[in-house]
Amino acid sequence: VAINKIDLPAANADKIRAQLAESGVEVEQWGGKTPCIEVSAKSGLGMDKLMETLALESEILELKANPDRAAMGTVIESRLDKGKGAVATVLVQNGTLRVGDPFVTGIFSGKVRTLFDERGNARTEAGPSTPVQVLGIDGTPQAGDSFVAVADEREAREVANRRRMAAKDRELRQKRHITLDQLYDQIKSGEFHELKVIIKGDVDGSVEAIAAALEKLTTKEVRVNVISKGVGSVKDADVYLAAASEAIIIAFHVLPSESVRDLAEQEGVTINNYRIIYEVVDEVKAAMEGMLQPEFREEVAGEAQILKLFRIPKVGTIAGCKVQSGAVERELKARLYRNGIEVGEAKVVSLKREKDDAKTVKAGFECGIGLEGIKDIQEGDILAFFRKVEIARKLTPITA
Repeated sequence: VAINKIDLPAANADKIRAQLAESGVEVEQWGGKTPCIEVSAKSGLGMDKLMETLALESEILELKANPDRAAMGTVIESRLDKGKGAVATVLVQNGTLRVGDPFVTGIFSGKVRTLFDERGNARTEAGPSTPVQVLGIDGTPQAGDSFVAVADEREAREVANRRRMAAKDRELRQKRHITLDQLYDQIKSGEFHELKVIIKGDVDGSVEAIAAALEKLTTKEVRVNVISKGVGSVKDADVYLAAASEAIIIAFHVLPSESVRDLAEQEGVTINNYRIIYEVVDEVKAAMEGMLQPEFREEVAGEAQILKLFRIPKVGTIAGCKVQSGAVERELKARLYRNGIEVGEAKVVSLKREKDDAKTVKAGFECGIGLEGIKDIQEGDILAFFRKVEIARKLTPITA
């Protein structure tokens, strides 16, 4: 394990080691078997030790490769370049990759048109442990996809087509199903919501990072569902999918064309443009919190002391009161208290200031309050008036 950016003032290598331990990776500094080197790619700090450790581990594990066979490797990154098309950064792990070699990577295929090294210089071939940028792919594979050179382009296309069909089958099987009982409970309670998202970005690594970060926001009440993600600009098909599924589109470092923006406006689809990942997460989190059912709490709007009781035939009991704090309102809930202890809850049927009906009476004024629902009323009792206040809730992530 290489811990990068160790030269930054806020660098905390122990925090990274703790996170590694939570994922089951025990480093040597903490009694484990996995080497852990602190480095700075910018300043070069620790790079000599990293290279020495890699060489030692390769020798101990007897890691060897055969340069005289067909190339095999792993996709590190992929992106769409305006001038070059689909570009994949590949680490060759075995064999030698040459210009003109047909290949398969993930659900895509192609023929090596050009190879570039890390400095942008063209190469004719790349041997084991060599990272290169590969041009000539018919799509943008995902980071981590295997990269295999094959005998001819026909074989490459057939393999890619079979993988593409298998991926679609897996996607269909993995669609989230719900039982009738669960559906009934969720509709009855109104407690579950889903935020559907389509992610388009300039590079696969960013798209995957955004998708992973958003899916971690899922709670018991609000679920993030990334229904589609990919490298490239937003297309008409993305807008139609968003319209059909009521999803939002996140465009990261890509600009939708004017025609796509017009279509989105016609379909009522929201396209949000971002350049920083944490801004995506923060805004989606805020949107999810808006989908939560709000909480309510009661707060005291006003208090009035009962000075005198009037029993009026066919009308009921009228409490002559003086408002001590806040304001009393006819539409609010009222509770009767005696010596600080609740006696009961009453319904306000009338509120008068002198002889006129009133909606509100403020502190310092006297009023007559008609009450229903409680009989045990005494002079000196306190009437407290409560209003419900809506409180926006915050997300509580699901913990393991």
